[in-house]
Parts: sequence; structure tokens; C-alpha cells
Amino acid sequence: MALWKEPTPPKKTATTTMPDNPSAAALPAEPVRSEYTPRVEVPTPVLTPAIETPRPVAVRDARQARESLIAEEIVIEGKIEGAGHVRIAGRFKGDVHVQGNLAIEDGAKLTGGVRADTVTLGGELEGNIDSATRVELLATGVLTGDVKAGSLTVAAGSRMRGQVEFGWDDRATPVRSVGKAGSASA
Repeated sequence: MALWKEPTPPKKTATTTMPDNPSAAALPAEPVRSEYTPRVEVPTPVLTPAIETPRPVAVRDARQARESLIAEEIVIEGKIEGAGHVRIAGRFKGDVHVQGNLAIEDGAKLTGGVRADTVTLGGELEGNIDSATRVELLATGVLTGDVKAGSLTVAAGSRMRGQVEFGWDDRATPVRSVGKAGSASA
């Protein structure tokens, strides 16, 4: 596609003789000029709306969840609830109830109750851990409170003050009934 229109070849000029002077040579006639305007063809852009294809929404379980971080120099007071992993490196005052893992790093402090799938304690926790699948007390961990968990791992050097229940599944606990004589029967 050409941006400029091709020029047309010049037309032949006609000669005329002057009647006043027959001996004069034939003079060329005024050339015929055509109006020549170059035509520029600019392609017009085709605008299409930007349409994003929807991404498939994946159902996330606790293993694929993202991690939220409370950094070292941060002090927060409130409540954390939701699905996902939480890592505390600073100080947090309040309850943490997550469907995921909770990690309290060395030097961090959490004051409040905890409900999480797995609790890894390398810092300090003042509060109870309830309904955890697994609790790990690292060598630097300090726990002041009660623990109810499926399993408990305690590293040498860690400290704890409170009561511990682990290895019991509430649904599998046998029901005891008390007979008329006051004795327990299974």
C-alpha cells in the first residue's frame, strides 16, 4: 500500500501560433496544471476492549494457603481469624483462630488463645492452645498456658507452665456411666 499517490505523466503541450506574427515560431501553450494533492492513507487502529480471561478459582486447603506475617518491629492488638498460615515475628496481643498453621518465631510474643492446625512455638506464648492437630515446642519456646493437641513435640531447652492433654481424640473417648452402686462401668 503506497502512502503517496503515484503522479500521472505530464500531458503533451499543444502549440499555438500567434495570428499577429505569422513568422514567429510556434510558442508552447500554457501547460495544463492539475491540482495534485498527495493523499496519505493512515490506517485507523482497531480498538478492542481489554478482556481478561477469568482464571480458574482453585479451592485452597490449609496446605496451599498463603502466609501472613507480623514482622519483628510490629506490635498489634486485636484478633486474627480465617484460613491460611500466620507467622508472628513481632508482638501480638489477642486470639488467633486460623485454619492453617501458626508459627511464633524466636524473639516473638503472643498473648492470647490459639486455635490452629499446627502450632510451632519458638518464641513466647501466654495463653492456651486448643484443638491443635500438632504442637511443636522448639528449644527457644516458652509456653505459659494449657495445651490440647493431637500430638506434642517438646525440644530440650523449651519451657512450659500449664496442663497438657495430647493423644486423645474427643470422639474416640469411651463413655463411662455410673451404676446404682456408685461404681464406674465401661
